[in-house]
Amino acid sequence: MEKGSGSRINQIWGNLVTFVRRSIFCVLSVGPIPNHIAFIMDGNRRYGKKQNLMEGTGHRVGFLALMSMLKYCYEFGVRYVTIYAFSIDNFKRHPEEVQSLMDLMQEKIEGLIKEESIVNRYGVRVHFLGNLKLLSEPVRLAAERAMMATANNSKAVLSICVAYTSTNEIVHAVQKSCEEKWEEISKLNTSGSGYGLIQLGWNEKDERENLIKLIDIEKHMYMAVAPDPDILIRTSGETRLSNFLLWQSAYCSLYSPSVLWPEIGFRHFLWAILNFQRNHFYLEKKRKQL
Repeated sequence: MEKGSGSRINQIWGNLVTFVRRSIFCVLSVGPIPNHIAFIMDGNRRYGKKQNLMEGTGHRVGFLALMSMLKYCYEFGVRYVTIYAFSIDNFKRHPEEVQSLMDLMQEKIEGLIKEESIVNRYGVRVHFLGNLKLLSEPVRLAAERAMMATANNSKAVLSICVAYTSTNEIVHAVQKSCEEKWEEISKLNTSGSGYGLIQLGWNEKDERENLIKLIDIEKHMYMAVAPDPDILIRTSGETRLSNFLLWQSAYCSLYSPSVLWPEIGFRHFLWAILNFQRNHFYLEKKRKQL
């Protein structure tokens, strides 16, 4: 009886918390709603040490925090969420730690495909972005399966940056742009349409004219699947971007709560939204000046 009574109380409490949270979201939705929120999930290892947990447990607790943040985002109507899951620089860590993180990543990626997972509950399409060739084969294949399994979901988008740095993304985009432009020039010259450079808009009188345009580079960015972020949240009080979305974050609201990632909660999410809404007009004005 006591167990059943406790279960009912927990259910009632959970329903009450959900009702209050959604009521708060209804009030906040009167103001501008961010279209895209990005997260740097900093502090998992430090949390584990702080709580004297077994190695790797901090990242598992951090995954639960991520699920909560995703739920808040999708309930509030945020269409795009991007997370910094694993940097290229993280491969420099101790091999045993890297392997442990890869195993955990594979486990959680495979969990995304399950019918009851949060991505299926909210109709989320998943993208894995970065230099995926650097991932171990089991993780890369799991990522490909998750992307295929969620390809028809259209209500929201979750971008997971793995084996990613912003500098690598920019170099990749420039290389792809150059390769594409060279193919266009080669085809024009082969077809006898005249000098390829001239056909592509090259002005011989102005050597400063660029063949590679901004739009060419941006369409080859890994992050071309999502608009620029409106809010970027990094936990643990750090104010560095750590080579994450450097190209895309010029005009987004930055928020750096002092808590470690596994400690992030609803109040931090609310504060990030309020800061965004307070500065929205100013940031939009700056964007329009571009």
